[in-house]
Amino acid sequence: MTEHDLEDLVDLDRYPLHDPDSAGYLAAVNAARGSLRTIGCAIVKDLVRPEAIARLNAEIMERKHTTHFSTQVMNPYFHTTVNDEFPADHPANIFLERSSGFIPGDSWEPGCATDLIFRAPTVARFLADCLEIPELYCYADPLAGLTANILDPGQLFTWHFDTNDFAVTVLVQEADEGGLFEYYPAIRSADDEGFDRIQSILKGDREGVHTLDLRPGDMQIFRGRHSLHQVSRVPTHSRPRHAAIFAYTEEANVIGRVERTQQLFGRVMQEHLDAEQERVRSDALID
Repeated sequence: MTEHDLEDLVDLDRYPLHDPDSAGYLAAVNAARGSLRTIGCAIVKDLVRPEAIARLNAEIMERKHTTHFSTQVMNPYFHTTVNDEFPADHPANIFLERSSGFIPGDSWEPGCATDLIFRAPTVARFLADCLEIPELYCYADPLAGLTANILDPGQLFTWHFDTNDFAVTVLVQEADEGGLFEYYPAIRSADDEGFDRIQSILKGDREGVHTLDLRPGDMQIFRGRHSLHQVSRVPTHSRPRHAAIFAYTEEANVIGRVERTQQLFGRVMQEHLDAEQERVRSDALID
């Protein structure tokens, strides 16, 4: 990929990703680092050019027929059955509706605009600098590496945690109403599940919940492993909400978990089955 290709998609004047020693690059990185340190989330406003957003949305519409839509009643850990180790009102036993869809990674051909942004080395380097980690790799999962999250009218992606430490998304089409990203930063840690506060949020407490004002073209960098988050319901009279999801990992050749892959994409591949046999957990959280 050439700098010219990326320039057609990303505002390199405002965000000179090709020049990491420039004042503009350092300002963007420092702003993102500050937000990630304090509230676990950073927004790079208008990173993707308006004309490129139109291309990304066209690509989503061309592939929308491949979306796996599902409706489940699940707890924040993506579990769907009662856990008898905990009381009835414990977060592990509070089940809420999740209804949304994902366009899988094998729907995107190499070289399309969405794929070009995802795989651009300068984008990965910028994100690694924002996250203060040495290097990032494109998620090797054949279904969950490059995806799009679809919320059609009436759907929502209820409160949950991610399996990855961080997530990167670009809002492509906002809903007319609703479809708002909401989160409670660092509500748990590797040493503290934070069950009491999670229970309060699941029961409707809004104290400490952040709601983001995202617009098409904004890139969101989010620490979703330890921050409870949701996308609120899109009303039945609204247009759909579309978001491109760029998944990266700190190590190369990482493949997702079988259970979560099946839930989100309705299928698994041989790569998932092989990886499950060799998986080592990074923490002891209930998921």
